[in-house]
Amino acid sequence: QVQLVESGGGLVQAGGSLRLSCVASGGTISTHTMGWFRQAPGKEREFVAAIGWHDDSTDYIDSVSGRFTASRDNAKNTVSLQMNSLKREDTAVYYCAAAHPYLLLPRRTLDYISWGQGTQVTVSS
Repeated sequence: QVQLVESGGGLVQAGGSLRLSCVASGGTISTHTMGWFRQAPGKEREFVAAIGWHDDSTDYIDSVSGRFTASRDNAKNTVSLQMNSLKREDTAVYYCAAAHPYLLLPRRTLDYISWGQGTQVTVSS
């Protein structure tokens, strides 16, 4: 299984932007849909976005659609999440995850087999 490390979180004012990155090691991400999840205090971990393994197709939850953009670079074994027009409700720990090989854009946490340690995103008003 690949190991994942996120970076790029931080404190930003509402309306601002952040770019999260996730670097994989120990294997290739080229056969994995890569997902982004988040978990706010007292809440369950939720799916945010995913980018497919074979055609870079994407899926987003409604609340971030049009504001967040997932991308991947298989040659560099990295994925990114560009977050624009951030809102206070986007505050959470964000996790990068790799799905079981060849699954296409799953949203369930149980479909993901590798997880990063998470990076904190805090949006202030």
